[in-house]
Amino acid sequence: MLAPGLRGKLDDIPGLCKNFLGDGIWDHLSEKKYQVLKEEQCDEVVGYLAVYRVCFGMAGFFALFCILMIKVNSSKDPRSKIQNGFWLFKVLILIGICVGAFFIPRGDFGTAWMWIGLIGAFLFVLIQLILLIDFAHGWSESWVEKYEETEAKCYYIGLMFFTILFYLLSLTGIILFYIFYAKEEECGLHKFFVSFNLILCVAMSIISILPRIQEHQPRSGLLQASVITGYVTYLTWSAMSNNPDKACNPGLAYIANMQTNQTNTGDGMKMSGTSFDWQSIIALIIWLFAVLYSSIRTSTNSQVGKLTLSEKTILQSDTGSSDKDEEKGGQHVWDNEEDGVAYSYSFFHFMLALGSLYVMMTLTNWYKPSSDWKTLNSNMAAVWVKIISSWLCIVLYLWTLIAPVILQNREFS
Repeated sequence: MLAPGLRGKLDDIPGLCKNFLGDGIWDHLSEKKYQVLKEEQCDEVVGYLAVYRVCFGMAGFFALFCILMIKVNSSKDPRSKIQNGFWLFKVLILIGICVGAFFIPRGDFGTAWMWIGLIGAFLFVLIQLILLIDFAHGWSESWVEKYEETEAKCYYIGLMFFTILFYLLSLTGIILFYIFYAKEEECGLHKFFVSFNLILCVAMSIISILPRIQEHQPRSGLLQASVITGYVTYLTWSAMSNNPDKACNPGLAYIANMQTNQTNTGDGMKMSGTSFDWQSIIALIIWLFAVLYSSIRTSTNSQVGKLTLSEKTILQSDTGSSDKDEEKGGQHVWDNEEDGVAYSYSFFHFMLALGSLYVMMTLTNWYKPSSDWKTLNSNMAAVWVKIISSWLCIVLYLWTLIAPVILQNREFS
């Protein structure tokens, strides 16, 4: 929907835009009015408007199944058949909702859906934070354990290399923030964001290696803190990139032009319906990582996997066969969810609905839709959503360090 040149290609398809709302509406129009209305109808199926409509269909589809799958505890529930089958009908329903979304009148739909998208995307960011913190702890603990078992220096060197790398990248980013995003006197808010997050990251790194913390978590170290610092630095940049004040938010296009000694008024931040930048690419890479990592962790029944696992005991397929097992095509086929589902069907769809909203906000740069839908504008609400996310990231990580010290009667291994 954001592909460059797609809008022009649609004009080359005979009758496409004309037939979007039927033939009868065009008969009484003059040639000039016909061309104007034809272009407006083509605009309905490209750009940011199309992203909003398609993601509305996706989020609506997953929300529908989230409600439908509430309290499905085993495969004995008839609704479990819908979860694991009827693929043709589900695909048709999804396509139907997405197509129907294009016929929603413009009106206040864009603004209302943007606020829903902000809330949903914020919740998905929280899930990403939990996954990232779990990944950082798992990575560090795995390499420290292998180093202690094998005494292979490659793991020790690897820990040092990536720790230094993440800190250097973060420090470079912070310096660039002061140069390009917080150099003007009126950019006091950006100066506060960068300085405050820098202080928090330094404090977080020091706490991670305190003797009291090391006593309860011997494998806690600077690698985890460096990963979190890098992510907080990214969130800080992403937040400042949504500030509508062009003096404090020159945009990557303006910065790039400065490096090539080209003049620019800062309009690089203004986006058309077919533009795409590095901020969106990085955000989508993080989103993809979160989805894949969540799948891997869920399949291994890890701590983060418990986000989507039900309270029922999961029956492993290798614990033995029952009287109901049948051999079909050389394989043992049986239902291993008769006593309890392997994951929460409802929460599974809830996460995908939030993921759809996150993708929608990412593709539209968290911008606020304008009244005519020709452009989208920078959005202070998105600034605060992202900066609060960075603070929550630090709070959640610090809690994973402090919790074993405070709650010594609980098991955290």
